[in-house]
Formats: sequence, C-alpha cells, structure tokens
Amino acid sequence: MTDISVRVLEEENWSEYREARLRALKESPEAFVASAEEEESYDEARWRDRMQRSRRLLAEQDGALLGVVSVGSHKIEEPGVGELFGLWVEPARRGTGVARKLLEAAAAQARNDDLKQLIYWVGTDNGPAVAFASSFGFRPTDNRRPMQIHGVDDAEDAEELAMVLPLSNSAGVPTSL
Repeated sequence: MTDISVRVLEEENWSEYREARLRALKESPEAFVASAEEEESYDEARWRDRMQRSRRLLAEQDGALLGVVSVGSHKIEEPGVGELFGLWVEPARRGTGVARKLLEAAAAQARNDDLKQLIYWVGTDNGPAVAFASSFGFRPTDNRRPMQIHGVDDAEDAEELAMVLPLSNSAGVPTSL
C-alpha cells in the first residue's frame, strides 16, 4: 500500500471533484447544507465555476478516493482570510490521518495563495471535530452562527463556532471576526 497523497484539482478536473462531492453528500448528508439530489443536477458549467471560486483538494491512496476539502476566500470580505470547508473523509478511513493530510495540504495551498488566516466553521456540538481542529492549531473565536443542516427544518438550537488558524507568525488569532 502506498502513502496517502493529496492533490489540488484544476478546473479541468471538475468531474473528479463532482464525484467526490456527490459521494460526500450521499454518505454524510447531515454534514452539508446542500443535497446530493440538488447537486447531481448541476451542469458542467456550474461545476467549472465552482472550481474557479475555490481550491479543491482530493486525498487518494492507490487511486482510491479517501477524502476531499475546499479552501477559498470568495465568501470572506477581509483581505488575507480564507475559509476551509467541505471537509469529508471516507468513513472507513476516519481516524487514520486522512483529514490531517488534507488540512496540511489545504493550509499549504492557502499560504501559497497569500492567505494569512483560515476560518473553519465547526458545529458546537461536534466535540470530535472541535478537538481535531484544535489539535491542528485552529483556535476558537467568540463568533457563532446558526447551523444549516440538510433535511432538518428545526435546527434552531444548532450553531457553528468559527475557529481560526494563523498561517504566518504575524497573523495572530482574533477572538472575534
């Protein structure tokens, strides 16, 4: 068995991202705002547009998809700040270092893109995700937002916490955004 590899996809790899994203949506619908049914209907132009807005990274081993994550700044108004989102790992490979490899590669890509901080929104009731992000260097802020959960109409009590990862020695960690 070879090592886990992570690669940044280019726009022409849109169909690989589509496959990974739909697989994530089908396997873990509760973790995403969108649904597989909705995104299956997207045409090639829409997938290509998504590829242009953010970096998409795939983790693979021996040609098999292990996970996916996205990093970008298109939704962030503050210069030098990006967002890590859409993190998903194949269930059988959770806890085996795949997510860490994805985060390492995403942080490196963000640095290459001249970002100084990454924001990662994590469900406040998802202790393992908060602990994992903390172990990677993300620090909690006092920013919260309502959590949107696909297929759940009454998620009024669910909220997400903004965690921040400084990408340079001078970035600092804000307590609010």
